[in-house]
Amino acid sequence: MPDPTQFEVDLTNCDREPIHLLGAVQPFGFLVAVSRSSWVVTRVSRNAAEWLGREGEDLLGLPIDHVFLGQAVHTIRNHLQGAVMGETVARAFGVTMTEAGLVCDVAVHLSGDEVVVECERSVPEPAANAAAMVRGMVARLQRTDDLRNFYRIAAREMQALTGFDRVMIYRFDHDGSGEVIAESARSGIGSFLGLHYPATDIPRQARILYEKNWLRIIPDISAEPSPVEPARDHNDRPLDLSMSILRSVSPIHIEYLQNMGVDASMSVSILREGRLWGLFACHHYAPHHVTFERRTAAELFGQMFSLLVENRERQTEAEYEERSNTLHNKLVAVMAAEATRFESIVDHLDEIADLLVCDGIGLWVEGRATLRGLTPNEDDFAGLAAHLRDRGVNEVCAEHEIGAKYEPARRFSDRAAGMLVVPLSRQPGDYLVFFRKEVTRSVNWAGNPEKPVSVGPLGARLTPRKSFEMWKETVSGQSMPWSPVEERIAEGLRVSLLEVILQLSNLTEAERRRAQERQKLLIAELNHRVRNILSLIRGVINQSKDATSIEAFTEVVGGRIQALARAHDQITSDDWSPASFRNLVTTEAGAYLGGKADRVVLTGSDVLVQPEAFTTVALVIHELITNSAKYGALSDSRGQIDIITDFDPLGRLTIDWGERGGPPVKPPKRYGFGSTVIEQSIVHDLGGEAKVDYELTGLKARFVIPPKHFQRSEIVVDRLHEAPRADEGGNALPADVLVVEDNMIIALDTEQMLLSLGVGRVRAASGVSDALKEIERQAPDFALLDVNLGAETSLEIAERLAGMDVPFVFATGYGEQAALPAPFDATYKVRKPYSAQSLQEAMAGAERV
Repeated sequence: MPDPTQFEVDLTNCDREPIHLLGAVQPFGFLVAVSRSSWVVTRVSRNAAEWLGREGEDLLGLPIDHVFLGQAVHTIRNHLQGAVMGETVARAFGVTMTEAGLVCDVAVHLSGDEVVVECERSVPEPAANAAAMVRGMVARLQRTDDLRNFYRIAAREMQALTGFDRVMIYRFDHDGSGEVIAESARSGIGSFLGLHYPATDIPRQARILYEKNWLRIIPDISAEPSPVEPARDHNDRPLDLSMSILRSVSPIHIEYLQNMGVDASMSVSILREGRLWGLFACHHYAPHHVTFERRTAAELFGQMFSLLVENRERQTEAEYEERSNTLHNKLVAVMAAEATRFESIVDHLDEIADLLVCDGIGLWVEGRATLRGLTPNEDDFAGLAAHLRDRGVNEVCAEHEIGAKYEPARRFSDRAAGMLVVPLSRQPGDYLVFFRKEVTRSVNWAGNPEKPVSVGPLGARLTPRKSFEMWKETVSGQSMPWSPVEERIAEGLRVSLLEVILQLSNLTEAERRRAQERQKLLIAELNHRVRNILSLIRGVINQSKDATSIEAFTEVVGGRIQALARAHDQITSDDWSPASFRNLVTTEAGAYLGGKADRVVLTGSDVLVQPEAFTTVALVIHELITNSAKYGALSDSRGQIDIITDFDPLGRLTIDWGERGGPPVKPPKRYGFGSTVIEQSIVHDLGGEAKVDYELTGLKARFVIPPKHFQRSEIVVDRLHEAPRADEGGNALPADVLVVEDNMIIALDTEQMLLSLGVGRVRAASGVSDALKEIERQAPDFALLDVNLGAETSLEIAERLAGMDVPFVFATGYGEQAALPAPFDATYKVRKPYSAQSLQEAMAGAERV
């Protein structure tokens, strides 16, 4: 069974957010928290002094570079910059922390105003190539067609990687309970395969953490946790350990594992669309620790497995949905030609039943019933229709146990235990109902699923089950649950019958043709994405195969997977609130272009695109960017895309797309799906305009979107041509800034912050040679110099700038006490990770020094 709650859960408030995270860490590592503003130690785990060889010393209040070596602090600061940008946990392997030679694997993340640094002893594994191992694991999964073997092989691969006695794949059901669907275990310890566990074993609060943290490990349940001190800060706030790798374990969970006879456990989350689908649950019957590097590989494998599971499920759903849509379209065409009314739906009831997997179908229209297959009788159906009307059901409603809400349905549950209701009128009253028969089944529970409750000083609390002996339950009165894809198919049918068929006589021929074209476009988009997702997965892995370490492999592949997920969320989001066009472009560029994303230049005013238009605009931008990466300006190393937003005299949004510097452009030889999306979707869906020109020097396109589909935003994307603005001290900001930084991500982030402050132009150089060439080309008005440039320093650049009277500051991960030669010991220093405010202060400080 996977790890249950990490909290003591109040039964009267089970739906609340986590109410208490334990303020302690597991002793296989130690924790140090520092203030983000001062980098002074604010909290430590009690065992930190022992780990650092400083027993008896009070570390609280010390500067961080008095606790760790300067090079270690520099590494922490550099990695924190990435953690801040990605809102995640950054990792570094094999970092020397102390003069005594303590070498640790380090995890860094933000928790409110504090930087949390977690360390555990580094265990080198020279014989293990974890990056190659994960690639091999994924490759073996991709060669598996049968779903049962797919899960079984995944469990076996995870066991081989981590060495646990038992590894299970645990999948959550629609009601929150779960089932062990695959298992790999050493011989002689029995099997949990096929056992079910109640939803209360993993409450909602614990599931939230599983969605935040991909991996959780408990190497030894008997190990004494080390408290974090002080427990609360000066504002009486505990340290939020939600993202902690070392976070301690609830006594409730310890008792739960003891009841199972487990001495060590680990879980890796399996997510679909950001929600918890299931877990890799790992058990060991003696203390068992997995090294940081192998845990990172296990986490990456969990991410890849999640993507593969989502792809396989989507492919199955897409095939089902495509079949239903084909039947749906034929049915709509026939009914439309007949000028269908309510009564004549009866003539096509059998064809409608074929749209979904069902055992019967019923139609209730204007007080009359029509039934086909396994259904309630007419009297029972009339009572059910009245119940639906009294409940005010006016949208698609799926239930796998009708009797749970309508007791009289128990009489006919053998024929119709579940239903999918499709309303056929604006006001509740007329319904099309798909029925499924009862499926009586035996469920093998791991113990009685009714969790006991005890009463203590805090009231009624959940307590762990003490028995895990198999407990059988016969489930009756239920049908097979209805899936989300079936609900979508039913909703499409409802729209067609209610909005299209029933009002067909009021539609013009042009409106009817527009509806049909939109359906074709949506179906084509579904097929397009399903066919391409496997290629995307292979591409992510293949493009990352040159990584030489698990850290590099994790960063590259994990970053690309997250970029793909964010872009997918932009296209399919159902948040139903206006979304930024600028964010849409940057998300698509980051997801599909990687290092080429900085060659997409967006200028003009930002707008907030309305929800009903956002998917259409997102799809157009997606197709343009991916086509450019394959065939256009971004297909080589020289091209660039310019995107300009503006408003015409009618108040319409204009989007001008221009490509330049790429290979010669030729018009496409065939008119495929991508061309259809680019040239037709804005015209048909939004009533706008689209023009595409395949000029030899680069593709040019112009799109016009009516005002009802967007809101104007106060944000102006392009500040390149604005006059320098004054800062709070009255000094004008420099018009031209040179940034010398050997880390590309930090350089790009710095450029964005400087431009947002109002700096006119930012130039970036990665080393001494590049920087001196930029200075020779044109002297900057100000320079930001990273002291440490890998194998060299920026002191030569500083000497050149000083001789030209160009103001500059140093950027360093070592803090303000970084040792510099005498000519520069008074030069202003800005510490990493820096913010827009600290950069503004640095530019002002350079003038004062």
